[in-house]
Amino acid sequence: MTKVRDHIAKAIAAKRTDFSFEILPPLKGQNINTIFDNIDPLMEFKPPFIDVTYHREEYIYKEREDGLLEKKVVRKRPGTVGICAAIQNRYQVDAVPHVLCGGFSKEDTENFLIDMDFLGIENVMALRGDAVKSETYYKPNKNGNIYAQDLVEQIIDLNNGTYLDEDLQNSAKTDFCIGVAGYPEKHLEAPSLESDIHFLKKKLEAGACYVVTQMFFDNQKYFDFVEKCRAAGITKPIIPGLKPLATKKQLNLIPQRFSVDVPDALVMEVVKAKDTAAIRQIGIEWCIQQSKELQAAGVPVLHYYSMGKSDNIRQIAAAVF
Repeated sequence: MTKVRDHIAKAIAAKRTDFSFEILPPLKGQNINTIFDNIDPLMEFKPPFIDVTYHREEYIYKEREDGLLEKKVVRKRPGTVGICAAIQNRYQVDAVPHVLCGGFSKEDTENFLIDMDFLGIENVMALRGDAVKSETYYKPNKNGNIYAQDLVEQIIDLNNGTYLDEDLQNSAKTDFCIGVAGYPEKHLEAPSLESDIHFLKKKLEAGACYVVTQMFFDNQKYFDFVEKCRAAGITKPIIPGLKPLATKKQLNLIPQRFSVDVPDALVMEVVKAKDTAAIRQIGIEWCIQQSKELQAAGVPVLHYYSMGKSDNIRQIAAAVF
């Protein structure tokens, strides 16, 4: 298999823009065909890699017979390891599992990475992760990595053959290529964009190879972000992440949950739309125009957040690639 950094380098050398996308594991109780049904229509666009998200635990409270509430831990979307292995086996395309700080100890993380290494999966996306739904603020695991930079450092330790058990003899080195997240409109918890870029640089200096951005709907936000990153001394590739708007509810949900602005022109088109189907088409057309402008600017990869559905991503890819 190939490192994502090498896929990016090949695209830059060929002066082309590659297509990639991110999928969600199916909800517990569904099978792998749910994934294949959404990947199959996108394979004609020859993605060099596919990201697979990882989901931390959630807490639910069930009432017991005595009337008291019992806290239960659930994982609603398990299966990242198996899905990545299945993707590489079925499609001969590199899978990029997400690795999180939140909800995992360093031991959990090391075991997860060992499994990836055994399966020949050589690319990972290192993320801090979000707060659980029952908490207002993110809380790191007591025995886990606090920030994505710490997670990158742990992965690099494994690449150097350094495991948590210092007594291991002749330990094998892994060879992971690491991606990290960037935020053109800053992370919602960051005090400023400049401070956010400062910490992005730290992640890259720790050993990460490339950046994939949070979604944005105004390309100028991306261009400005890249310019500021370059001015700060960041030289590694910054891949734009795109998501087509699909419902009117997202006009409020996306700014609230992700701290991402929606341009007035897009808002007004959605507000005037007669139904959800019309809104979905508006989102597709807006994303096509974004994609074509970014492609013309020479980005090596366009990365799409599919959210488990491929029909709108396929329409966009068919118009762009």
